[in-house]
Amino acid sequence: MARYTGPVCRMCRTEQKKLMLKGDRCRSDKCAINRKRSAPGKDPKARAQKPTDYRIQLREKQRLRRIYGMLEKQFHLFFERALRMAGITGENLFVLLERRLDNIVFRLHFASSRSQARQLVIHGHVQVNGKSINVPSYLVRAGDEITVKESSKGLTVVKDALREYGKSGVMPWLELDPDALKGRFVVAPRRNDIVDLADIKEQMIVEYYSK
Repeated sequence: MARYTGPVCRMCRTEQKKLMLKGDRCRSDKCAINRKRSAPGKDPKARAQKPTDYRIQLREKQRLRRIYGMLEKQFHLFFERALRMAGITGENLFVLLERRLDNIVFRLHFASSRSQARQLVIHGHVQVNGKSINVPSYLVRAGDEITVKESSKGLTVVKDALREYGKSGVMPWLELDPDALKGRFVVAPRRNDIVDLADIKEQMIVEYYSK
C-alpha cells in the first residue's frame, strides 16, 4: 500500500497550520510550527506574492488531504465518490473521510494520530463487528462496533492515546467504552459536527477538481 514516508512536520510548515500529524508532539513545545514559523523554501519573495485563486484552492485541498494522511490518487478517488453521491459534494467528502477506519480509530483515542491509527489497522490490531480488518480506508457504517483486538489491549500506544479521552471525550457521532476498548459508530456526521475542521473551505476543493 502506497503511503507518504517523508518528514511530516514540513507539511505543517508548508500549510502554516498545525495538522496534528504527530499526536502528542504537536501539542508540545517541540512542534515545528512553534519552533520554526516560516514555510519551507529558499525564496521568501516568491512566498510573499499575492496568491492566485488556483493556489488558494490547491492549498485547501492539500491541507485536507494531509490531515487525513492520504496520497493524491486515493484522495481524488474519494472526491469522485462524493461527487456521485446525492447531496452537496463537499459535505459528502467529509462524511466519507470521517468514515475511514483509520480515522475512526484515531477519533476513538485508540491512537494519538491518524498515522499511528493506520499502523494499528494494518497490523491487525483492530476489529469491526468482531472481524479483523487491516484496510485503513475501510468505510465504517452506522451501528458498526470497533474494538481493539483482545491480544492487543495491552499495547502501550493504545493506553497512552486513551489519556486524551479524559480531556476531550469523543465526537458526538461516536460512542466509547474506554475500559473495554470498544467503540461504536453511531451515525454519519453532518458537516457542522466536525468542529475541529471548521476552518476548511470544502467548496474550494470542489472548485479545484472542477477545473
